[in-house]
Amino acid sequence: MAQHFFITGTDTEVGKTYVTCALLRDLRRRGLPAVGYKPLACGDRGDARAMQAASDPSLPLDVINPIYLRAATAPYVAAQLENRCISPAELAEGYRRICGAGSPVLVEGAGGWEVPIAPGYSIADFAAELGLPVVLVVGNKLGAVNHALLSIAAIRARGLELRALVLNHAGVSWDTAAVTNRRLLEEFAGVTMAAELICGQDDIDSAAVLGI
Repeated sequence: MAQHFFITGTDTEVGKTYVTCALLRDLRRRGLPAVGYKPLACGDRGDARAMQAASDPSLPLDVINPIYLRAATAPYVAAQLENRCISPAELAEGYRRICGAGSPVLVEGAGGWEVPIAPGYSIADFAAELGLPVVLVVGNKLGAVNHALLSIAAIRARGLELRALVLNHAGVSWDTAAVTNRRLLEEFAGVTMAAELICGQDDIDSAAVLGI
C-alpha cells in the first residue's frame, strides 16, 4: 500500500515548498510516480506551479491546487475577503482525486501548523483528518527551536506520527543560532534530523526523510 505524507512548517516562508519539491524530484528520480498536492494557495500560485513542475507537469494546476485565494494572508481571512467559505470536504475531495494521479502524494499545508482555514477549522484539523505521517520543515534561524518544539508537541497531540524533521537554511550567513539549532532540536525533541539543507541546496535523500 502506498504511503502519503503531510508536509508542514514551523512558520510561513521556512521552505516547505522548497523541501517538498526536492523530495518530489528525488522520489521520481528513484522511479516513484510522486505527485504534490497544495490544497490552498494564498497570494499567488507560484508554489503550486513549482510542485507541478517537480512532479507531473501534465497534471492540471487545479488538481494540484484546487483552492486559490488572491490575498497573501491566512486562508480563512483570504476567503472572507472574497466572500467565500472554504469547505473541508472540498479539500478532502481534492486529496482523493490526486491520489489517483500518482503515488506517493506529498500534501503541503499553508503557513504553520495551526493556521485557520474556516470557522473552527485549521490546517491541523485537515492533517488530522487525513491521518498521514508528518514531515516538519524547520527554518534554521533564531527562534527555530521554540517554534519547532511547540509544533512537534502539537503534531503528537493530534495522535499523528512525526516522520521526520528537515532543517532548512534559507540565508547565506550563519549565526550562533543557525549553527547550534540542529544539536538543540535533536536533544530536546529526541529526534534525529533527517536532512539539513544549506542555502541553494536543491537535492535531498527522500528515502532518509520519508522512510520509503
